[in-house]
Amino acid sequence: MKKKSSASDEHLIESLKKSGEIPKHIAIIMDGNGRWAKKRGLPRVAGHKKGVDSVREVVQACSDIGVKYLTLYTFSTENWNRPKDEVSTLMRLLLNSLRDKVSELNDKDIRLTAIGDLDALPTAVQKQIYADIERTRNNKKMVLNLALSYSGRWELLEAIKEIADNVRQGQIKKNDISENLVSQKLTTKNMPDPDLVIRTSGEFRVSNFLLWQIAYSEFIITETLWPDFSRNDLFDAIKIFQKRERRFGKVSEQIKKN
Repeated sequence: MKKKSSASDEHLIESLKKSGEIPKHIAIIMDGNGRWAKKRGLPRVAGHKKGVDSVREVVQACSDIGVKYLTLYTFSTENWNRPKDEVSTLMRLLLNSLRDKVSELNDKDIRLTAIGDLDALPTAVQKQIYADIERTRNNKKMVLNLALSYSGRWELLEAIKEIADNVRQGQIKKNDISENLVSQKLTTKNMPDPDLVIRTSGEFRVSNFLLWQIAYSEFIITETLWPDFSRNDLFDAIKIFQKRERRFGKVSEQIKKN
């Protein structure tokens, strides 16, 4: 949330709103912090710090253009395997960002939520996250959802375990298990599936992110490294999204008829 909209920026936003659908839910795999730093001969932590600036700018841009849900892949369960110093630095950055920005989220009417195995996070980070979630819970304009210590497989396993317990306890029958039931057991049960998934740094993989929810999402892969990703990059991705035909298994003629 780094800069105010200029007149030209406001014109672009209005143009985008008129030209097509604005994604209700955008999910972003923020990749490339380490490579950004390496290209500049800097330690990896410099890339992570610069990446925080991109988070601020993209959150503001999504709020400005009318996105209702923004999910950021902030820290995966696999990231725990990184060098301890890097993990510690990431946790400190996360803690400081949460402390510094919660008042700004309230000013912008943005609600904070988080998904993932939050119990695996350091105690101080857990406390700050839960405090910020509580402080912003009545905000209405947009939901900023952080995927922390998250993996799609972990989430699906947790849902399967809960459904198995429900069946064993007689709360539901096997034939009651449906796609809707599974969706209601996921950590994202209170938000729609992503319309658009953006991955920075040019990698063509989903990296264990929202495996159930992205079944019919539109994907945009950009070569831009996350620390260089700006609001204009976001708007460019939305322009591409607006040109896509989302068929959800149907044919073009059916979509046009409806």
